[in-house]
Amino acid sequence: MIRYCLTLDLKDDAALIAEYEAHHQAVWPEILASITGSGIIGMTIYRHDVRLFMIMETMDDFSFEIKAEKDAANPKVQEWEELMWKYQQSVKGALAGEKWILMTKIFEL
Repeated sequence: MIRYCLTLDLKDDAALIAEYEAHHQAVWPEILASITGSGIIGMTIYRHDVRLFMIMETMDDFSFEIKAEKDAANPKVQEWEELMWKYQQSVKGALAGEKWILMTKIFEL
């Protein structure tokens, strides 16, 4: 198992944040199938103010590149991603259009 930590910001709007959280209480079944079907075995998202923090646990052979290819070919995933972008914004230093950014581990006990 490999653990990845990623970050993303939400737009600073209380109503939009509430909508975003509501969507994550009822994630579409096709999105859940896409996540688990790609080798992701666990995913948790935390929020502080507008900052999101995702912990993603994957099978050892998980590939971000393969996941991205499959997502690009999946109309339901594209629909979800377009909807989520209504609420999201890139963090400082992200490339244009880049969403979730891998974080660098700086400490472990």
